[in-house]
Amino acid sequence: MTGPTVPVALTVAGSDPSGGAGIQADLKTFSALGAYGTAVLTALTAQNTRGVTGVHAVPPEFVALQLATLLDDVEVHATKLGMLGSAEVVTVVADALVGRPAGPVVCDPVMVSTSGHRLIDEAAVDAVRTALLPVSDLVTPNVPEAAALLDVAPATDLDGLVEQATALLALGPGAVLLKGGHLGGAESVDVLVTADGATATRRPRVTTDATHGTGCTLSSALAALAAHRAGAGGAPDWLPLVERARDYLQAALTGGAGLGIGSGHGPVHHFAGIWPS
Repeated sequence: MTGPTVPVALTVAGSDPSGGAGIQADLKTFSALGAYGTAVLTALTAQNTRGVTGVHAVPPEFVALQLATLLDDVEVHATKLGMLGSAEVVTVVADALVGRPAGPVVCDPVMVSTSGHRLIDEAAVDAVRTALLPVSDLVTPNVPEAAALLDVAPATDLDGLVEQATALLALGPGAVLLKGGHLGGAESVDVLVTADGATATRRPRVTTDATHGTGCTLSSALAALAAHRAGAGGAPDWLPLVERARDYLQAALTGGAGLGIGSGHGPVHHFAGIWPS
């Protein structure tokens, strides 16, 4: 059997019925960026653009079975990790990805909601810290998530972003993209730290209420772009991939308000520039 003729990306994450975040956002992003999307579910949520009203977790052994069955048949070129929920699920996912059987791993450590509420308990945070980061090629926390992983106060400026991203790199991932959107200001500044040093990447801040799924969308865009590289036999060069992913997200944020979905924080527009105006 020959391999796939297109890059294949995998998302391991929870479901969002409103379609703006989670696996729905990931699969849309994969498609928009020319990657074939596959998915392993870790949780069902009752959710809309105004918030989450319930979570139904998938048992860890069934998450492991989904992964094993998929990877037994399908060649995956890159993987995005999103909401995993519990220490047990984090552990089975980390165990399955040792040796990178599903290509480079982009980990979006979903731990803290936009409003600042902790979404997972301390045992799960510790499992992300000790088991998941070492099998991740790129980790993409926001400011509160980085603080939770390091057990420190959140960064408040660019120097703090660099310091905390560097500290996260010491925990084992191949690279860290610390997202600075929580800092406010006219620009949205993220910091990429690799073994070669730190680089700040900037975009004008988009004034919009259509922000649902921004973190999922950025990390899945990075996985889709990494899948293109891996499918062609190359290793990810994160800085240009980060810049391309941020361009994609910028367009998605700008176009989100035009969708008119829901009455709360609507989704970004994953197909901005692709769908007819």
